[in-house]
Amino acid sequence: MASKTNLIIISSSNGKNLELSKKFLEKSKELKISSEILDLTELNIPLYNPRIHSKNEIPSEIISLKNKLFETEKWIICAPEYNGSIPPILSNFIAWLSISGDDFRNLFNGQPIAIATFSGGPGIELITSLRIQLAHLGSQVVGRHLSSNYGKPADENTIEDIIKRLMQMNRLTLDK
Repeated sequence: MASKTNLIIISSSNGKNLELSKKFLEKSKELKISSEILDLTELNIPLYNPRIHSKNEIPSEIISLKNKLFETEKWIICAPEYNGSIPPILSNFIAWLSISGDDFRNLFNGQPIAIATFSGGPGIELITSLRIQLAHLGSQVVGRHLSSNYGKPADENTIEDIIKRLMQMNRLTLDK
């Protein structure tokens, strides 16, 4: 039987944010945390369009990923700032996840998530936009984030601190 993954690192680019994801993966393994990377650029998910897609037409890849995310205790999202906001690949993924059930917040509600970025600039617009969206979906977003770029490389101590903070959090369960 395979061991349970406790941490999933979602990468929203195949460049610097994938490299950043690998740094989080390496550090989590050093800390003896079962972890893996979900590289969104490897997925073949169609662009969500409410005029075309219905709740009955969820791609099977989304269903299996949603099940995997439900089973994973903690998430880290590594994404670049894209035109001052969230990259389209991540927005599309979140849109599909949110319509793939009866409650759009279902997967995210109470979920501990950390945010990190490697962006061309400071990345603060991505951090702010993603924090707002995840909070709206009911997630528990770690207060500390990692913002890196060419002039400010990712600090290994910050990576470790974010992982440790995230691992101290528990998914909130809401009594119905």
